[in-house]
Order: sequence, then structure tokens, then C-alpha cells
Amino acid sequence: MTGSPYRALSLWHDTAPDGFAPRPSLPGDLRVDVAIVGAGLTGLWVAYYLAAADPGLRIAVLEREVAGFGASGRNGGWCSALFPSSLRAVARRYGAPAATGMYAALRDTVDEVGRVVVAEGLDVHWAKGGSVALARSAPQLVRARAAVAEAHAFGFGEGDIRLLNATEAKGMVGATGVVGGTYTPHCAALHPGRLVRGLADAVERRGVRVYERTPVQNIAPDRPTPSAHTANGVVRADVVVRATEGYTAGLRGLRREVAPVYSLMLATEPLPTACWDEVGLRRRETFTDYRHLIIYGQRTADDRLAFGGRGAPYHFGSRVRPAYDREPAVFADLRRVLGDLFPATRDAAVTHTWGGPLGVPRDWFPSVGLDRRTGLAWAGGYVGDGVAATNLAGRTLSDLVLGRGGDLVRLPWVDHHSARWEPEPLRWLGINAGLRAMTGADAAETRTGRPARRARLAGRFVGH
Repeated sequence: MTGSPYRALSLWHDTAPDGFAPRPSLPGDLRVDVAIVGAGLTGLWVAYYLAAADPGLRIAVLEREVAGFGASGRNGGWCSALFPSSLRAVARRYGAPAATGMYAALRDTVDEVGRVVVAEGLDVHWAKGGSVALARSAPQLVRARAAVAEAHAFGFGEGDIRLLNATEAKGMVGATGVVGGTYTPHCAALHPGRLVRGLADAVERRGVRVYERTPVQNIAPDRPTPSAHTANGVVRADVVVRATEGYTAGLRGLRREVAPVYSLMLATEPLPTACWDEVGLRRRETFTDYRHLIIYGQRTADDRLAFGGRGAPYHFGSRVRPAYDREPAVFADLRRVLGDLFPATRDAAVTHTWGGPLGVPRDWFPSVGLDRRTGLAWAGGYVGDGVAATNLAGRTLSDLVLGRGGDLVRLPWVDHHSARWEPEPLRWLGINAGLRAMTGADAAETRTGRPARRARLAGRFVGH
């Protein structure tokens, strides 16, 4: 890995055409109409739709490192309709119509991202092959059936999610021990680094100013204009949008807003045809299974397996450090799980390992909103399911900033407020105990073949 130091962050950074070369920093104080803190996918989608709706708007995006430095450039490359809270959980709080509306909006968002990719000529290795969730044990098959039953109870049919028997599931994903699974067509595999960098270029073509290596230290609800304070100057705007996801805790006063929980990944060398004959993924379907501690993977456009999962510890005080991106024990576990799933990959070299924090709200419920009294807006808390959700958030915030009505601003995540996380050491104890319980639940199910009760309590802390 040579050239830009950002190339070393992940496979996606290493193989993006521009190498994540940084743009200029903020030169000094600035006055704009909309200031966006964070040049990940959320911030860039907000800028994209605002600039498209009103080309006269003065928009500035402020980024501590480079566009796509964080989760937007390190994720698993799933553009999916996933939402961290279940349909039943959303319905309990906001009603069944709101729950179905939220999920339908995310389903449609997958195609909206695909539309923009084509319209902007972004080479993101898009492949809408859908997603397979495997069941590899009797307890996992119970959860697969429950997932389909829940979706169907809310009016989503076979065209949204369907149950697979063992033969059907193994025909898509040639993993070991498959007894069934589920399939949804509402997911595309892509190269997230190419997406986020291409989107940054697209907003600049529309007159948006993107300032990189410009750390924001504080977002203040100053009146008459809120502001973002950086070491290089103060940016004042009619609206300041916070789009900082797993890095939110580093902003003044927001330590307990979301918990930065790490997810780690690895990528193999390009695999030969004989290996893919066994693994499958012929349409580049993304894949996971119904274990408690989440795993996820995709076949890349250059025939690698990019594979990741949870399990890295939460760090006391919501600290985020570069050293936390690499946990050798977690990488070893991921390599073992990948070999267990696909024995044909056991001799394949691992060329890249990486990780990074994702943003987890206390109730696992993402939100977007605009406080017109202060001029401060926000979006985030995707719990790792953000590639499509960021687009929906961008369109929703664009409508809110411009004062437009419509279906998007009535979705249940608009102006949703999650409780703050517990103070330390309770936060550290709870999240890490939950992660350990999930690991234990999976081990118990493998050993006994029966559902593990401990997973229910753990789910309160690790978002499953």
C-alpha cells in the first residue's frame, strides 16, 4: 500500500481510484446557508439532495480526515433495506402503518441509490443480487421462519422476503451445515469506498465546498446563526447538520449520545474459479446467517471474499482510537468462521484486515431531525446498516431543511429521540457483557442444538 496514508485503512481505501487523496482544509471563518459536519455518506447525501433541489444554496461540508474516512469507507458494502429495530418494535412505538412505511421507504431507497449511481456515472461495482441469511442449525432455522412470518404479518410478501429450504439456500451460498435460510432481493453489493469518494466528487460538481482535514470541535446553537467551531475557523450557517455517526462521542457534550461499537473485517486474495464453484454467490449476493453475533460478507467485483463481524470490545468512555481498528483475536476468529463456512477458502491468503466504529443509539433506533429553534439538525445511529439508510436520511433532511412536506418527513425516525447511554462504568460493563453473552449463546446453541435464552438479555446491549 503506497501513496496516501489513508490507503492502509481498508481494502476499500486501498482500491479506490483516487487513493483517498485529501482535499484542502477550511482556510478560515466562513458564512454559508448549510454547514454539514462529517463527510461520510450521510453528510454527502444531504449535500447532494440540497444542491439538487436548490443550486443557489451555499453548502459547506467539514470533515476531520477525508471524505469516507470512517464507517462509510470501511463497511461491508451492503446497500440493503435493513433497519436495526424490528417491524414489531417500530410498530409498538409508532403503530403498524409507520413500521411498514419505514421499511417500504428503505426498500425503495436501495433502488434510489442505484439510480444515482447510474445518473452520476459512479463506478461502484454495483450488483443487486439480493441477500441470503443462512440457517445452519435448528435454532437458526426457527429464527429464519420467525423473520419471514413477521414480515408477512406486516404485509410484505414473497417478493420482499422468502423462506429457503436447504437445497435452495445452498444453491445460492455453498456454505457448510446449511438447513435453510431466507432471501430478500432488496440488497446490492458495492464498493463503499468508490461510492463515498464518487459522491464527494458529485457534490463538488454542484458547487458544494468539501473541506477535509478540518476537525470540528464543537457545534453550538448560537443565535441568530448556529455554528461549527474548528481549529481553522468558525463556520456559521442557518442550519448546521451533525452527521458524525460513530465519532459523535468526540464532540463536546455528546459523549453519551451514541456508543461507538467496533466491527471488524478481512478480505482474501482473489479466489480462483474452482473455489467460487463451491462458494457460489454467482450474482454477488451478500450473505449472513442467523447466529446472534452478527457476521456479514460479499463477493467483490475482483473475486475476493470480504467478510466481517461484531465481537470487538467496546472501549471505556466511548473512546475511539486507531489502535482499536485492529484486534488480532477478532481477526483470527473471523478467519476461523470463514473457513468453517467455506472450507475451499482455508488456504486463501488474507490480504487486508481492518475495522472501525459504528454508531449505536441506546434503543437501536436511528433518527433524523431538525430543531428549528436552534438550527441544529442530525442524522445517524444506523447500527451498521447505513449504506442505504444514509441516502434516505439525506433526502429526509433535505426536505426538512427546505421546509417541504411529504411522506419522508412523516417517517417514524424523524425527530425520534433515543435515551442517552448510561454513564460509565455501566455503559462499558453492559455493552461488553452483552457481546460476551451473544458469543456464549452461539456456542451454547452449537453445543446443544437448542435456542439459548441468554441471548434475549444480551440483545438489549448489542443490537441484535
